[in-house]
Amino acid sequence: MAGKRIYLASPQMLGKEREYVKEAFDSNWIAPLGPFVTKLEDEFKKYMPIGNAVALSAGTAALHLSIKLAGVKPGDVVFCSSLTFSASANPIIYEGGTPVFIDSEPDTYNMSPVALEKAFNEYPHPKAVIIVSLYGMPADFDKLLPICKKHKVTIIEDAAESLGATYHGKHVGTFGKYNIISFNGNKIITTSGGGMLLTDDAEAAEHALKWATQSREPARHYEHKEIGYNYRMSNVCAAIGCGQFENLEDKVRMKREIFYRYVEAFDDIDEIQMITEPDRMKSTHWLSVMELSNDSKVKPVDIMDALEAENIESRPIWKPMHMQPVFSECEFFAHDDERPVAEDIFANGVCLPSDTNMTEKEQERVIAIIKGLFA
Repeated sequence: MAGKRIYLASPQMLGKEREYVKEAFDSNWIAPLGPFVTKLEDEFKKYMPIGNAVALSAGTAALHLSIKLAGVKPGDVVFCSSLTFSASANPIIYEGGTPVFIDSEPDTYNMSPVALEKAFNEYPHPKAVIIVSLYGMPADFDKLLPICKKHKVTIIEDAAESLGATYHGKHVGTFGKYNIISFNGNKIITTSGGGMLLTDDAEAAEHALKWATQSREPARHYEHKEIGYNYRMSNVCAAIGCGQFENLEDKVRMKREIFYRYVEAFDDIDEIQMITEPDRMKSTHWLSVMELSNDSKVKPVDIMDALEAENIESRPIWKPMHMQPVFSECEFFAHDDERPVAEDIFANGVCLPSDTNMTEKEQERVIAIIKGLFA
């Protein structure tokens, strides 16, 4: 192995994170609830903008509560993007729902309107549709929302990977009835772990908050009429998040600069395609994604092995949910019946180092190693 480890995406502290955490300790606001939880929620409501924000222990917790708010019960069908991390689909199972997976479209890797229409033809009354905005790239809402509106279905937007991205200038994470953000350690900003549920429905937000705090009723004693969860974010984690949030736009700028250095570097290699955003979208490029042509002699594993030999982390594209053993019995609707788009992307894609701690010189090392494989 050679040189310092270059990571795919690691936390970066740029501002007042340490100061805010010290303030939380000094004031003894350590447990869930506290002024930094409120501050982080208020900042998100202003930034997005959106009516209500509930800070939680994970993006998965936010998805689970969104599924419950959508009224998913055992046997209910829920459509979900197939090309995503398993946390997008797992909460459907928590509530006894039946996932039906929807293929990607080639331009953004996100949910295909063509495949979504096919799914509605087969299942006209799903309980909800989970639309994922992947790797910082907005889904194509101009095409997806009218389809969902026509069928009067609840939209849950999984923007776990796409905080800071916009579609026609509107923030990703505000297009659904219920929307979620992740603050996992590798995300564009982090609270070490954590997530946020966003909605304009004040009653739903209040109910989610109740569920997240063990469904305790407003009584002097401990009274419970519903099953609850320990899903609230801690004040210490929120303190980190408040420090991170102050530098969100800088993080977005750095992620985009990393991506476009790759675009420029690989422009003369025909076998490489970098997923660039259409004009109506602004991607954060949380992860810089490379797709190789089907006839490329260099394969994703060659790139990942060559980078790992130099102590550089990269990753495959998400393995689609319909290909996962745990979901093998679930139905899948393809964009192209002859060759599903998500399967092609998985077979040919690589997530390149996208770490904002990476220097330009270190990125040049990454680029040189990859270009050497095509020489």
